[in-house]
Amino acid sequence: MPLVIVAAGIIVLLILIMGLKLNTFVSLIIVSFGVALVLGVPVENIVKTIETGLGGTLGHLALIFGLGAMLGKLLADAGGAQRIAMTLVNRFGEKNIQWAIVIASFIIGIALFFEVGLVLLIPIVFAISRELKVSVLYLGIPMAAALSVTHGFLPPHPGPTAIAGEYGANLGEVLLYGFIVAVPTVIIAGPVFTKIAKKLVPASFTKTGSIASLGEQKHFKLEETPAFGISVFTALLPVILMSIGTIVNLIQKTTGAADNGFLIAVKFIGDASPAMLISLLFAVYTMGLARKIPINTVMESCTAAIMQIGMMLLIIGGGGAFKQVLIDGGVGDYVAKLFHGSALSPILLAWLIAAILRVSLGSATVAALTTAGLVIPLLGHTDVNLALVVLATGAGSLIASHVNDAGFWMFKEYFGLSMKETFATWTLLETIISVCGLVFTLLLSMVV
Repeated sequence: MPLVIVAAGIIVLLILIMGLKLNTFVSLIIVSFGVALVLGVPVENIVKTIETGLGGTLGHLALIFGLGAMLGKLLADAGGAQRIAMTLVNRFGEKNIQWAIVIASFIIGIALFFEVGLVLLIPIVFAISRELKVSVLYLGIPMAAALSVTHGFLPPHPGPTAIAGEYGANLGEVLLYGFIVAVPTVIIAGPVFTKIAKKLVPASFTKTGSIASLGEQKHFKLEETPAFGISVFTALLPVILMSIGTIVNLIQKTTGAADNGFLIAVKFIGDASPAMLISLLFAVYTMGLARKIPINTVMESCTAAIMQIGMMLLIIGGGGAFKQVLIDGGVGDYVAKLFHGSALSPILLAWLIAAILRVSLGSATVAALTTAGLVIPLLGHTDVNLALVVLATGAGSLIASHVNDAGFWMFKEYFGLSMKETFATWTLLETIISVCGLVFTLLLSMVV
């Protein structure tokens, strides 16, 4: 019965968002109240449950998400992202242009959220396509693959960061294992899949696409942008700091070394929130003050970044509220009993639930957070690595993007594709990323 109630709640959510065109956050809160009532959560506890879910999710995420958005915006507004892309394109040459796009998109994708990275990189991809006279989709698929993989697997992106908080996983471990999963996944979903897509829908590679809807883009002369080295270092600094903290932590656990002042300081700096703050302050200098950009202008970029993510934060909070309703309403415990004694791995189960919810809901982040509400009670009965459950949930939440996902329509319109061509390229691309993510996570679970 609890699963029937959840299914009914998801159907109502779809009707509110797609049928009645209600705002996603408002729809999530309405459904959270409704599902809580039907599940039998005491009326006097419903508001507290929703506030706990919303506050708990945003309390962990808002700081990292907000600082990450500011860092990405500074990198974009200073021309650092453009420098990274164009330098790699020039160095790799025409023959290896796809690999240049993959590496540039991967680096930029770590610093920028998916939609922002897409809007920033698409004009560059179109310009390169015209210059080299190659299909825009030939470059667009590797770009989208790299951006989607970083969005699904690597903190400080909202999905993996939020899920790590819900599962209580170490964010540094998620980042480290995420890299191991992300690199082969992006190779398969990018350059390798492009060859398959060319055979599936050859006509789509003749389309010219249109970016008129993006409006006027900010373009820099290459000499006006920050140097390549400092741009890459600024983009990757949070990753470097968190990775150092995680590696030191793992070494300390393995050797049994006692804490001292140096180790405590390294682990503190490597924690996600301090790492993001240090990286942002570094970006304020390298992308702003060092280039004689007034501090007021730099802060305007930071303010714009926060305004752009405001609604996304609320939607994530709404997803957290729905997740808490599922836990307090006993749905998670019901699922745990259902699979008690089952040989099914929590990694596989998390992926499966997230995949079903993703196809139903469209939003990867909401699907992932709802999955957490169903899977968390299971984790007490197993010694599975929590970072790997995060990656499996993230992988499942990316599968089969279709008409209820904004990314589907963005890809279709920018590249001028028909519905059939979008399903054969974008939807299949996202499914390959999801399945590869699961496979590599399961392989990794045999080692860690």
